[in-house]
Amino acid sequence: MHLSTLAIVLVAALHVGFFILESILWTSPKVMRMFGTTEDEAEATRVLALNQGLYNLGSAALLIWFHLAGNTAAVMGVLVFLICMGIVGAITANWRIFLFQSLPALAAFLLLYTV
Repeated sequence: MHLSTLAIVLVAALHVGFFILESILWTSPKVMRMFGTTEDEAEATRVLALNQGLYNLGSAALLIWFHLAGNTAAVMGVLVFLICMGIVGAITANWRIFLFQSLPALAAFLLLYTV
């Protein structure tokens, strides 16, 4: 198995995890602490977080689908999208988003690009 495949699977797994946090566990005390939200804030943003989580799940599904189909250009396109969205998230919400979203996607992109 290529290192790029492992990196792609890791990125997809991270985005499935983001989906679970945002779409399923958003109003749980542990996740509210993780994101620094109050119960009222979490409830008020629940639908937005659900939508955001589904985008993450869709991104993970597309990564795996395109990788299994051997469509390297599409995988690279999704990775670039995730890198950019991580940068936007870091600027607008929390700088740590860059660490958990952009950097793994960038690593996978570079590993795929060099193969």
